[in-house]
Amino acid sequence: MNNFFEINLEKTAKNIEEFIRKEVLLANFSDVVIGVSGGVDSALSATLAVRALGASHVHVCMLPYGQLNQEGVIDANDLIQTLKVPQQNIHTINIQPSVDTLLNQLRDITDIRKGNIMARMRMIYLFDLAKKTNGLVLGTENQSEHLLGYFTRFGDEASDIEPIRSLYKTHVWELAKYVGVPGSIILKAPTAGLWSEQTDEKELGFSYRDADIVLYNFFEKKLPESEIEKLGVSKETITRVLQRVKENNFKHHLPKIFS
Repeated sequence: MNNFFEINLEKTAKNIEEFIRKEVLLANFSDVVIGVSGGVDSALSATLAVRALGASHVHVCMLPYGQLNQEGVIDANDLIQTLKVPQQNIHTINIQPSVDTLLNQLRDITDIRKGNIMARMRMIYLFDLAKKTNGLVLGTENQSEHLLGYFTRFGDEASDIEPIRSLYKTHVWELAKYVGVPGSIILKAPTAGLWSEQTDEKELGFSYRDADIVLYNFFEKKLPESEIEKLGVSKETITRVLQRVKENNFKHHLPKIFS
């Protein structure tokens, strides 16, 4: 078994914090804006931003859709209190009126299409808040989501700075624990909160831990599928993970530009 699950947590945290400070300074800004959902990715990103810049330079924004995913709102509030973000830097915007106005003009809406609209609407508000507060939008995407294409184009993958995109989900959980993200956030099932009872792993059809073993060993260790299977992941799961990667690979090569 390789040492995939072992990273230097202290060094990784310091490096990401320095990356955030450097990129904000290079862009001639001092503040960042981040959407906090109550999930571990946004919690880790917000925590690292506060450690890097100080709480007074971090604007956190909760963007619920009505009463959907109230557990996430509660967890996000707990995180904000833990980070001691100043009251004037805390923003809550209910995206339901804006989303529903648009949905009323569309037909035959599915959960996926509605979820994409919600994700893109959130980014409209985040980038507008960034303009208002003279800040940069801090992203929350991890490497697992990125490789799997598990994101909405021009939605949750839109940002100015991505502090944790090099971290697999397994590493996100470990680093979140190290920097003091509340345990209730780390332990709960990952969800985008786009519809009732939606979870990432239910939608994907496999766990992040299995996916990480496949993704890391296939892309970074260059192991064949037969060798990955020896690491304890079923052939069916390996096929599902890599098929998901293949189906969504186009997302990493857009827009196509004529030359």
